[in-house]
Amino acid sequence: MMSNSLQVSFVGNPNCGKTTLFNAYTGAKLKVANWPGVTVEKKEGNIRYQDQKWKLVDLPGTYSLTSYTMEEKLTRQYLLEDQVDVIIDVADASALERNLYLTLSAIELEKPVVLALNMMDIVEERGIKIDLHRLSKLLGIPVIPVSARKKVGLDSLLDAVSQYEWKEKENRFFSYSKEIEDKIEQIIQILEQKVPNVSPKRWHAIKLLEHDEEIVRKYGSYVKDYIQTSYENEIVRQKYAYIEDVIGQVLVNKAKREARTDKIDSYFTHPVFGVLIFFSIMAFVFFLTFTVGDFLKGYLEMGIELVSNGIRSLLHVLSVGEVMTSLIIDGILTGVGGILSFLPNIFILFLALAFLEDSGYMARVAYVMDGIMGKIGLSGRAFIPMLLGFGCSVPAVMASRVLEDERDKRRTILLIPFMSCSAKLPVYVTFAGLFFKQYAMLVAYSMYIIGIMIGILVAFIQSKVMAQGEENPLLIELPEYKAPNANTIAIYVGEKVKDYVSKAGTTIFLASIFIWFLLNFGSTGLVHNMADSFGASVGRCLVPILAPIGLGFWQIGVMLISGLAAKEVVVSSFLVLFHISSLNGETSQSVVDMLGTMGFRAWNAYALMIFTLLYTPCFAAIATIKKETNSLKWTMKMIVFQLMIAWIVTGIIYQLGILVGLG
Repeated sequence: MMSNSLQVSFVGNPNCGKTTLFNAYTGAKLKVANWPGVTVEKKEGNIRYQDQKWKLVDLPGTYSLTSYTMEEKLTRQYLLEDQVDVIIDVADASALERNLYLTLSAIELEKPVVLALNMMDIVEERGIKIDLHRLSKLLGIPVIPVSARKKVGLDSLLDAVSQYEWKEKENRFFSYSKEIEDKIEQIIQILEQKVPNVSPKRWHAIKLLEHDEEIVRKYGSYVKDYIQTSYENEIVRQKYAYIEDVIGQVLVNKAKREARTDKIDSYFTHPVFGVLIFFSIMAFVFFLTFTVGDFLKGYLEMGIELVSNGIRSLLHVLSVGEVMTSLIIDGILTGVGGILSFLPNIFILFLALAFLEDSGYMARVAYVMDGIMGKIGLSGRAFIPMLLGFGCSVPAVMASRVLEDERDKRRTILLIPFMSCSAKLPVYVTFAGLFFKQYAMLVAYSMYIIGIMIGILVAFIQSKVMAQGEENPLLIELPEYKAPNANTIAIYVGEKVKDYVSKAGTTIFLASIFIWFLLNFGSTGLVHNMADSFGASVGRCLVPILAPIGLGFWQIGVMLISGLAAKEVVVSSFLVLFHISSLNGETSQSVVDMLGTMGFRAWNAYALMIFTLLYTPCFAAIATIKKETNSLKWTMKMIVFQLMIAWIVTGIIYQLGILVGLG
């Protein structure tokens, strides 16, 4: 029997349900996405099974143990470490042919491997039967049917893990041709003599024959006479030939395979219709975000206003000074409360995105956009982090690790801030709602289109100016369409809402206090007119720069500077600057009239939204970019570039609007 303390590693292809299975055991609130490249770093969790304490590790999705991508390198490095006791290989039972290659590779690591056949519910729906006993015999490892989504078979899998041990004599390695097996044996004998501590020797011998760059660098000098020719293609071919034979023996009723996915994909992955469908779906998402979101937002605003009035009355009863009352009410509550009022819009946006991800649709978007990415000189894999940029720039920049080429990585990072992250949504909702009324949704949606188009244009210009490297197409598996899992949706949306509220309680809280001090103190101390404050002085310095693009107001300058902390702070600063406690229907027109007397009208508001869309990302994103590129110089150049693009594009659109009489 094994030790009472086990370390169990989960491996599997992208989209096989590995992280969902991991969540089912640990309860970990991790993001479960339906396209490759999201789980970049391993995740850990602890459970107790019977009298055993287990550490579970969720490793990045990978198709093989060859070190080509970041995911493959991290996964295989971890599996080669001695502390891994058992490997749970999670395979999509509905796509068994594609998943068994990793299984054969994992067996060669000479560690206990248990095959978890996931998505068995989909297999049953298709009328396919899998001979589990035959599959287990052919592979020489336990095979356990599970459904992570429905939490079926989980106890059986744990029981198999707890009882299974590596027994070399009983294990059935996949046998290659005689020529390759002879070379494997010869290399093993040399490794035993020269580097006896290397383990597992068979796996290393195979990698040497494949000319694996990392393994050849370490041990190639010992066996150079045996690895003059790469056997990688032949090894891969023989493995897939064996897999085909296995599939023929274990799958029954394969001809009854459900064709629903193929029928839907004929439209969703069409090079023309696919793009139109994507933009139509996103338009519907924003229709829901504005209609339903604004309806709920109105009630939340009333609640926040009641709380604010109650606290104001309490402060008055407690005889709190005027300055402290202003800080609490006009600074903190107005700033933080104003941001919290957008919670319904944020909730609906991420709820819709979660449904699209978990249904399997987002992988189709990446597939459809692959052709466009190639035309603008970017790797197809670049669209994955760009897609994540619609949620938050920080994880999107981190996801650029899926790009092996450093040049592609930096070019992709440069484009990510042009994608409208969720932090910009409150800006769109506020100013589109104030100035464009019934067209607010279309105006806000145009921000997303403009961001995408600017990103494509910048990438296209770069591809013409810079030398092209090797083509690096997107290799992505299109998962089965499925009904979104309620637990997965709850985890995803819950984490996003938690992050938003957490930001309101930290970054925006501190920024609101800072902005209040900036606007209520000047060179003479406390001021009663914001025009005499430090903030006004700073804002006036920016007026000559911002005036040609329709933003020549010192208040706008202060708002944009504050937006560097977090883009939501643009809205909270706006509320503090203009003493706005609520933006509901009764007060919105008075706010528009007040701004109109300053000369700030609808087209100025549109210019503000465009500039907010395109200018420098928040400090958290900048810090992440510096970390990922490991270059302060490049990061500073990127900041200047973003500011230039924002100023030029906003200026062009604003001046064109003035020419046609929209000003």
